[in-house]
Amino acid sequence: MNLRQRISLLDQLGQYMRADSTEWMDIKERASRENGWFTPEFVELACKQVADAFLQEQVLDEWTAAYQFPEENPAPKTVGIVMAGNIPLVGFHDLLCVFISGHIAMIKTSSKDKILLPHLVKKLAEWDNSISQLIVFAERLAGCDAYIATGSNNSAGYFDYYFRKYPNIIRRNRTSVAVLTGQESGAELEQLADDVYAYFGLGCRNVTKLYVPAGYGFEPLLNAFRKYNHLFNHHKYKNNYDYNLALHLLNNKYYMSNDSILLVEEKSVFSPISQLNYEYYTDPVALKETLTGNDDLQCVVGSAYTSFGNAQRPRIDDYADGVDTMAFLKGI
Repeated sequence: MNLRQRISLLDQLGQYMRADSTEWMDIKERASRENGWFTPEFVELACKQVADAFLQEQVLDEWTAAYQFPEENPAPKTVGIVMAGNIPLVGFHDLLCVFISGHIAMIKTSSKDKILLPHLVKKLAEWDNSISQLIVFAERLAGCDAYIATGSNNSAGYFDYYFRKYPNIIRRNRTSVAVLTGQESGAELEQLADDVYAYFGLGCRNVTKLYVPAGYGFEPLLNAFRKYNHLFNHHKYKNNYDYNLALHLLNNKYYMSNDSILLVEEKSVFSPISQLNYEYYTDPVALKETLTGNDDLQCVVGSAYTSFGNAQRPRIDDYADGVDTMAFLKGI
């Protein structure tokens, strides 16, 4: 299969996802039933992002042209992909990179996200039966020439050990933060709410900490965040909220809340589900230097950074951990 055929198939897949056939709607509903964190709202958000930002012919043409991939890969390798399952279709971009570069993808899906991706690969195989040789699913990724693995800091240690003899990309825990100036409009604060609440904050591109100027008034932000108060009715999210609230009450810890999130002053850029950390700053230049050198950060949101509301809308060339997956695949 040459590059033009691969791009054409991916564009067709995007059209299928946007058309919302009964078959595709049933699959999305099934994914929601099997994972309590994959609400219909967030499954739809993830699928729309993949279809609109990745699976369009012009986008794919411009993206691949930058790497000067040949029409046919003269020496395709088998690339093992260990996928996470924190948000719907979180591993799709890795598959996209391997497939578009002409390599063979061997995939181990997460048990938390095992419905959506296999169905989309099945659709590709219905349109071109050679897909069954180019994209395969396996429980053990043995005999691969290279590996891309995403997991926690703990699992990354195992990946480093098992895949150390092969070219690899190993991803660890990351998160995102936002820098506020106090001059944000109500609309920008509502967009920031999307960055915080989407996928219940489980993604590495979700904002889990705010940096705010000294004397910052939180009331407008808490009011803007009320657009997601409906999440309080989600039992898994509410259990986390109640648990963290109880901890703060027992420890006599100061917090703020709008009944759907807890705002707590903490140094850590990582926060538990239902909690958003914050920290005051006085020097924006020094803060920017600190954030630039922080390997725990996937994305920084703010007027001088990634625009509000776009943390969970990465471009096709926004690579996880800042590692160019396509350059890696071209070099193996």
